[in-house]
Amino acid sequence: MRGVSLMAKELRDVVVVDAVRTAFGKAGEKGIFWKTRADDLVVPLLKALISRNPGVTPAMIEDSIWGITNQMKEQGGTLGRVATMLADWGQEVPGCSIDRMCAGGLTAIGFGLTYIAAGMADCIVAGGVEHMGHLPMGYMRDPHPRSLEVMGGPTSLNMGQTAENIHERFPEFTKEMADRYAVECQRKADEAIKAGKMKDMIIPIEVELEDGTKTIADKDQPPRAGATMEGMASLKTPFKENGNVTAGNSSGLNDGAAASLLMSEKKAKEMGLKPKMRWIATAVSSVDPTVMGIAPVPATKKVLEKAGLTMDDMDIIELNEAFAVQALYCLDRLGLKWDDPRVNQWGGSIAFGHPLASSGPRLVAFLAGLFKENPGAKYGLATMCVGRGQGYSVIFENLQR
Repeated sequence: MRGVSLMAKELRDVVVVDAVRTAFGKAGEKGIFWKTRADDLVVPLLKALISRNPGVTPAMIEDSIWGITNQMKEQGGTLGRVATMLADWGQEVPGCSIDRMCAGGLTAIGFGLTYIAAGMADCIVAGGVEHMGHLPMGYMRDPHPRSLEVMGGPTSLNMGQTAENIHERFPEFTKEMADRYAVECQRKADEAIKAGKMKDMIIPIEVELEDGTKTIADKDQPPRAGATMEGMASLKTPFKENGNVTAGNSSGLNDGAAASLLMSEKKAKEMGLKPKMRWIATAVSSVDPTVMGIAPVPATKKVLEKAGLTMDDMDIIELNEAFAVQALYCLDRLGLKWDDPRVNQWGGSIAFGHPLASSGPRLVAFLAGLFKENPGAKYGLATMCVGRGQGYSVIFENLQR
């Protein structure tokens, strides 16, 4: 058509300008967010991304993409769109909600990155939120009658049982090893918290507690400092009689939100902003849903191939630990020792919690913080398993060197 210029085909460099999150709470009446709505966890993060980055205005945000696993009640109604108006950004900022279960938020960031890379936007907010206290896993779902058949059986719908399946199929990963891994995760998290590593990324929120009093939620609730092997050994195995998976060597049921401000590198430079990291590559994979936790392995191999890199090139690795056994499997199959110093340096989701769709953006926030702390590091990997048998991996380059 005459008069219509063709869009440039070359991909643009995309950066993460900022990454923030709420504190993570325990799901249920004893949780710090029991009387706080899921959308009210998102609003403070949107406001913080604007206030923390001079020159950035709501009018610049070209889309608000949010990963949410259970999209109903307070998490329904296209929360990604409504939250921008609740944040007083006006009615001009579009938004949407997407679902890839545990990797919903990481997928939202992935979509935002490629959206900008393709030249369709310059500035996007992407993140994830999950209030598992108000909307438990599986709430109001109606699986297809053939779903158990195509996914390999009833254990595919129960994430704890998928972890027991990994123990059963790969008996070299014992309960003692899983407990040891979990204790180490808690130790690293305790050290990171005491050293103030979480302060820059956690946005304080005023909340009302169950007894009606108000407090500031600015500290993660799930970590269990002082966890021991003796304590781990005494825990019940709820998913299988005389099994291996316990509340101690698994991530918990949690509430929380996390978000990132994404820009084209050119736009960030024009604004005089100092991005935290540059996007390199993304990959998603799928495996047998009954052992869904092994999926970070093919996803990571795929993303490394796309990036032209190897595991040896990864200076920092953030692996979301849905269960200790799946983390052990993935590290082993990727050629890493269980205590590789590059992995989860501040502890993982066994300590901090795993509020489903918000965990991926939490990994991104941790990577950004670890890059700042380790200016000699060049590349970082964020990877996680996903319910229904998927894995998602992203590689970033450190720009805080």
